[in-house]
Amino acid sequence: MSTILDHQGKPFQRAQLSQPQTAHMAALHTEYENHPSRGLTPARLASILQRAERGDLVAQHELFQDMEEKDAHLFSELQKRRLALQTLDWEIVPPRDATPEEEKLTEYVRDAIGALADIEDLIFDMTDAIGHGFSAIELEWRNVDGQLLPMKATHRPQSWFAVSTLPGANRNQLLLRSFKTADGEPLWPFGWILHQHRARSGYLSRAGLFRVLAWPFLFKNYAVRDLAEFLEIYGLPLRLGTYHPSATEKDKSTLLRAVVNLGHDAAAIMPEGMKVEFKEAAKGEESPFNSMVSLMERSMSKAILGGTLTSGEGEHGTQALGEVHNEVRHDLKKADARQLSATLTAQLVYPILAVNKGLTDMRRCPRLVFDTQEPEDIKLYADAVPKLVEVGMRIKRSWAHEKLKIPEAQDDEPVLSKAPAPAPAAAPAAAAQHARIARLATQPTAPADELDELAGEMLDEWEETLGELVEPIEQALASATSFEDFSQALESSLAGLEPDRLVELLARGAFAARIWGRLNAPKKAAAQK
Repeated sequence: MSTILDHQGKPFQRAQLSQPQTAHMAALHTEYENHPSRGLTPARLASILQRAERGDLVAQHELFQDMEEKDAHLFSELQKRRLALQTLDWEIVPPRDATPEEEKLTEYVRDAIGALADIEDLIFDMTDAIGHGFSAIELEWRNVDGQLLPMKATHRPQSWFAVSTLPGANRNQLLLRSFKTADGEPLWPFGWILHQHRARSGYLSRAGLFRVLAWPFLFKNYAVRDLAEFLEIYGLPLRLGTYHPSATEKDKSTLLRAVVNLGHDAAAIMPEGMKVEFKEAAKGEESPFNSMVSLMERSMSKAILGGTLTSGEGEHGTQALGEVHNEVRHDLKKADARQLSATLTAQLVYPILAVNKGLTDMRRCPRLVFDTQEPEDIKLYADAVPKLVEVGMRIKRSWAHEKLKIPEAQDDEPVLSKAPAPAPAAAPAAAAQHARIARLATQPTAPADELDELAGEMLDEWEETLGELVEPIEQALASATSFEDFSQALESSLAGLEPDRLVELLARGAFAARIWGRLNAPKKAAAQK
């Protein structure tokens, strides 16, 4: 049997799936974050980002976690992008020109992934890579009815990982931090789903969207801090305390506390000989601070969603411009879904088949794909497609179903059908004829001349007129094996007729029978003589 390799070409060892890789790394599980956002300055932020480029990812990703936790606007905009992927349906599709065996593999992996209880949570955790650049999900495999399947997926903090700093090392290869080795441990094949999201080109440590958002986050924090300080003193007069040259340090401290208390409590005590003067109240306005905050939040929205009009910030934008910005959001969703699809195919679908079915050719692996197509305007298509068909265009039915997001029914499934068209309004002459039929049909004895005249008018219409009533009766007789079956079949067939239409048909039938008897009775009497 050929050696099974993971998506990176590393040999797979079945024994490694007996337990998660981090099960023997207690030190990682007991680490606590350092929250580097406290006292963050431009110089310190630059230092954190530079250390990440040299392989030390801990401070950078702890800072990214703080940013998402402390900035409500950033969190809200990022959630819009992440949760948009939660609304997408997904399916497992076979490879192109699949063989019967490949079709069976597709069904097998579809059932296996469907049994993964937290598949939706897994997809959400993978989208954490949008901000950080990567998201590491550790898989826990279990034996289920003789099959080894991933039954649990656990998100691990990005601060648990590092990039090799050895000369000539691959700067895009993540290692699990270990206190046993200076560089870190390689990730076990099939033990992880490592989703690397490319928000921008470059090395992995610089690919995350939070690298772009870090500077707006910092400048916004400065503006918010300054606004809070401004509001604290706004409207309060400057209090100037004076003390005697011979005052001791204790006297000075007492005076300072008195000046401060006057600003908040409007009450204070101080030794005799000291005094407090009130100068002009602090002036200014909050608009410069708000402008700075608003500018930074708009920058964040542009970086995350590609625009501001879908964030409630573009109050003066046109509807057309808002639709353009919304289209950008759809494009981002499609791009994010494609990246997720590639990762899940290579690191979830393929491992399940490789471990249990011996699949070794990644090119013939079934794919997990997301349905990112937006439903088209049904009204527009309903008007345009029939016209295109009329001029001779050969349009596939499956194409219309795909465009309109309407599933195509199988052969044995009930389908909607066109409602029967209402009977056209009778012309004046036909209406008069119908009235004569209704009147003559209810008379025990009708004038023979009038019956003959009406029979001549209706001779060509009888078969067409009575066909709508006779045909259900004939079908019921043909399918029935007993009188009860005939009654039920007849009732079902006639249930679709409108009551007024059924009354008219019965009246016409009764009248036709009388006409037939009127015309044929003399012939039978002559034949009997």
